Amino acid sequence: MALNEALNEQKSVLVAALEQDDTGPLEELLPELRAADIAEILEGILEEDDDASTVFSLLNLLSIERRANVYGYLPAEAQEELAEAMSDETLLALFEEMGSDERADLFNLLDEDRREGLLRRMARQEREDIKRLASYEEGTAGAVMTSDYVAIPSGMTVSQALMRVRQTAPDAETVYQIYVLDEEGRLAGTMSLRQLMVARPGARVDDLMIKDVISVRVDDPQEEAARLVARYDLLAVPVIDAEERLVGIVTYDDAMDVAESEATEDIHKGMSIGQLEDGVSRVPLWSLYRKRVIWLVLLVFANLFSGAGIAYFEDIITAQVALVFFLPLLIGSGGNAGAQAATLMVRGMAIGDVGLKDWGKLLGRELLVAGSLGVTMAVAVAPIGILRGGEAVAMVVAMSMVTIVLFGSLLGMCLPFLLNRVGWDPATASAPLVTTLIDASGVLIYFSIATAILSGL
Repeated sequence: MALNEALNEQKSVLVAALEQDDTGPLEELLPELRAADIAEILEGILEEDDDASTVFSLLNLLSIERRANVYGYLPAEAQEELAEAMSDETLLALFEEMGSDERADLFNLLDEDRREGLLRRMARQEREDIKRLASYEEGTAGAVMTSDYVAIPSGMTVSQALMRVRQTAPDAETVYQIYVLDEEGRLAGTMSLRQLMVARPGARVDDLMIKDVISVRVDDPQEEAARLVARYDLLAVPVIDAEERLVGIVTYDDAMDVAESEATEDIHKGMSIGQLEDGVSRVPLWSLYRKRVIWLVLLVFANLFSGAGIAYFEDIITAQVALVFFLPLLIGSGGNAGAQAATLMVRGMAIGDVGLKDWGKLLGRELLVAGSLGVTMAVAVAPIGILRGGEAVAMVVAMSMVTIVLFGSLLGMCLPFLLNRVGWDPATASAPLVTTLIDASGVLIYFSIATAILSGL
């Protein structure tokens, strides 16, 4: 059975049991479900029914520890809706069991008065931690890091370090990577739990730790943390402040969430869609319209240049009507080639495979590849040109195909670099923008070649 079908069936069982006030199926099914699956079921219930009472009834059947775990899997909109209906006492109990990063995210969803009221009721250490984590700018490594990590002071022996790990591990998000700090709290080194467990009890941690630590700054972009986790296969990457003090870690699961979010954002930008606040099935219709309409309207006016170009060459079109047959073919081919080149460059820049320093080398490679593609496509379409308009028209179509594909590919390759140079997101250069620019340029190229070759015939 597919996962979605299974979850829908389980949701029906849970809702029916609640409606009949039958706790038997609930007590039997809930312990078997994973926290992420429970969260998805609760989200589906919220979408179908604005009344959150059913969701609260299900959550209240869980222990506070499991409830906090489930809550962390809910989308921000659902978390905010449920938090508004909770009492301060319930919310504080939930905060105590949530991970520090998830707690800070939920805290930022609350209104200012609610936040101030909750802070006054927290213990000093917990209050300072949540204020610090909630203060980092969205999109930075600090905004996705957690302060629940295992750290030991330098100078310890292995046996002393193991004792410290046992004391701090219950509250840590991961215990497999241990960070060694100097007297000022600066990151001095790191070591794995395996290293610590197999080492001699009397050995010193400073002699075993890795001193060349891969880390990110607290104000670095969150995608940089995700990139380092993926590149070096890290379980977590430490986050340091300007004084190189350890302030948190970004774990691999948070890095995966960042990578998914960034990939989704790039895909949306690549099709000229603004960033959505929620999933496409949940975002309000007005927001979905607003995110799509701006670029579409701008591109409509940009396409007017294509019409102006056709009007300018009206005489040659009237004399050689067969040229119109090949116009969509040529323009589409140039747009497709340009979109391919832009996609390759945008993705290469996103994963760090290419940079501005590689522009010259990539330009030479694209000239060779695009030229070869253009010639191949010209050979494929030339026979159709002969059949439709004779040898002269076939020559125009073949030359135009080579030129337009070459121009489109070079434009698609160069535009992401240009946008990156002026500080814009290179993803903006993908399909719609590149295609629109090539449409207008292709019309001018095609009919200029046609005029030069056919005007004397």
